[in-house]
Amino acid sequence: MVAYGAEQRVRVAAVRARWLRQTFVHWPFRPQTVQALLPPELAVDVYEGAAWVGLTPFVMADVRPVGLPAGVPALPSFAETNLRTYVRRADGRDGIWFLSIDVASPVMLAARAVGAPYHLGSLRVARAGDTVSYAGRRVGGRVSYRLRVRPGEPLRPTERDVWLTSRWRAYTRRLGRIWETPVEHEPWPLADAAVDGLEQTLTCAAGLPAPLGEPVVHFSPGVKHVRLGASRPASA
Repeated sequence: MVAYGAEQRVRVAAVRARWLRQTFVHWPFRPQTVQALLPPELAVDVYEGAAWVGLTPFVMADVRPVGLPAGVPALPSFAETNLRTYVRRADGRDGIWFLSIDVASPVMLAARAVGAPYHLGSLRVARAGDTVSYAGRRVGGRVSYRLRVRPGEPLRPTERDVWLTSRWRAYTRRLGRIWETPVEHEPWPLADAAVDGLEQTLTCAAGLPAPLGEPVVHFSPGVKHVRLGASRPASA
């Protein structure tokens, strides 16, 4: 069972931020399909017999990298969109594997140093009435998405809701090694959400076929106390 709250304290944060107006769109896939996209050190995690791939657009706000002097303003807010799946190491430690990360801030491209698959693009998040809209286009113009959702009422998370949304480390691969980045924040406040429109080429660009079924969709107003630890080589 995935922990609803953070599994570890990030005592020394490399980055602090808020993650706001986040939507989770998860599709089921055959496990072997997703496993083919992973490094050999990681095994795809499954729930109800399926591997799950999530499209997760949101706003990064109040981003403060380590070393930013006191009194210096945080970075301006910007949009980010992840395409991710869920994995386990041989020791059972679960985490996120990013198939792609599209971002509107060039500063974040520095994380390519540990293998994070960042792509610079033009991204937008907007709220109008009872809908939240997301759109993005990667530099080069061949990969894009448009998503519009209507958040519903707050929900009491089920086991599947927690499994799909609550992960406390990310894995990347660089120079032949797996790197681990720990994360800590309060539990996601979740609501159901209805999709009013969705067009995307992110999954195809990542090498995925059509999913096995319709997506499971959640919305969250966000978490305000995000602490990302320094990335480090994962122990063998």
